This record gives sequence, structure tokens and C-alpha cells, in this order.
Amino acid sequence: MTSSRSPGRPELGEFLRAMRARLLPAEVGLPDGSRRRTPGLRRQEVAQLAAVSIDWYIRLEQGRVGTPGAAVLDAVAQALRLSPSERRHLHLIARGETPVAEHLTTPVGDSLRVLLAGMPMIPAYVIDFRFDVLAHNSAAKALFGADFGTGEASNSARVLFLSHMRAMQLDWERVARESVGNLRANLARHPDDPRLRELIAELRGRSVEFAAWWDDHTVRQRAHGRKRVRHPRAGDLALCYDTLATLDDSDQCLIAVTPADQATEDALRRLMTGPGLHAIGA
Repeated sequence: MTSSRSPGRPELGEFLRAMRARLLPAEVGLPDGSRRRTPGLRRQEVAQLAAVSIDWYIRLEQGRVGTPGAAVLDAVAQALRLSPSERRHLHLIARGETPVAEHLTTPVGDSLRVLLAGMPMIPAYVIDFRFDVLAHNSAAKALFGADFGTGEASNSARVLFLSHMRAMQLDWERVARESVGNLRANLARHPDDPRLRELIAELRGRSVEFAAWWDDHTVRQRAHGRKRVRHPRAGDLALCYDTLATLDDSDQCLIAVTPADQATEDALRRLMTGPGLHAIGA
């Protein structure tokens, strides 16, 4: 649906500044850090959460990026925890039109974040139907790497297929095929979601394996199972993974990773209590 309104550049900057001023770092899973001169999130933090460059985000607030794409605006809307009506307003003042689809990710609830924080020795994270990582605990960061959930590592399917971390997955083909099947099932539930379609198109274009498995109509649910990974510091790990759906309409899942044997449990404990953060595939 389009509108005859032209993008309102001064209003865009004012709106974005107001939206980030109302958020606390803890509300989006970021540390408070040093003393802040102004309330709310910094521009750099919004850019990090939206997986865009800080220079681009600054130019967006200044109205100097032309007409931004709908997908990147949705990423900014998600980073700023905008409501559906606020998201529509963002599209109107930035693009002069309302968004095509209304599938905006529901923010992770406070109780779910408390649950994540209450499992300090169990790597766990929350994803949506696009496989975007919405929240994670410190144990997941210790296992998957310091950048897990941000930038290129903000989507677990992209990490699995396009990152160097795939080489550390000793059962990569099986786990990857499960992910393809799960994305196909998710597309059936959300056929009009543009960001999901963009992700699938990107993976088909950049991964030969993804394209082949997508074209043979693989449908395999990645709900639970075992996998082996080779961690650069902890060595070979035997892990179990379980996917738990939330009991609401947010279409979010909590994924918990647990040790499959005593040796892995000991290695994970050393990894999570020792210095340094190192990455493996999600």
C-alpha cells in the first residue's frame, strides 16, 4: 500500500532519536558501559542491533540516504523495538509508503530473558522464524563467540552456511539440511514475509549446497538431536540441542545446547569459566 506523502526527512531524524532515547541498553541485551551523557541508546548501538554501519545509520537520521530499503527499515524497527503502528510510521516518513507485510518480530519477553540469564552454564538463545538471533545468554556467547547475535552473526542460518564457522561443525551437512527444511516450513507459514524471502534468496545465491537442498524441496524439522563440533579452545565437543517453541503467537523458539557426555560437560565448564571467548558454528 502506497501513500502520496513524500518522505519527511526532518521528522525522520526526530522520530528515530526519540525512539532510541526511550530504550535502555539492558532492554535490548547490551551492557550499560560507561556513564552516558544522554538517555537511551547511542547511534552506534542501534546500528549494531540493526546490523548496519554506524555511518549509514547516522546518515539515515540526517535524512541523507535517499530512499532506504524496506528490509533495512524493518531491521531498524526491530532494533528500536517499535510497535506495528510505529513501524508503519517509520516506513511512511522514510519511504513515503506503508510496508508491504506486517510480520515484525515480537520483542523477547522479560520472563524469557530472565530464563536465559538463569542458565549460566547452558548455552541458550532465542530465534524467530527467520532464524534471526533475538537474545542469548553469556554461555552462548562463550560457546559461539563474542560477536554472536550481532552483525553477520545475527542470523544462525547465515552463520551456518556463509561463515568460516561451518568448518568447525563435524556434522555440518546433516545440521545444514535440517536448517533448510525448517526454513522451508517457516516460509509456508509466512509466505509474504519479505525479509525471510530475502534471506532465502541470499543463501540460494551464495551457497551451492543451500540452493541444491532448497530445490529438492527438503523439509526436515530441526527440533532436537546431537551434533559434534571442533572448538579451537575446548577441542571436540559432543552436544545435544533442543528447540522449544514459546506458547504464544510470537513464533519464537528457545534453543538450548547441553553436553552429551561427561568429557564435553567438563570442557564446557572450563570454557565458560576461563578467559577469552572463541567461536564455533551455531
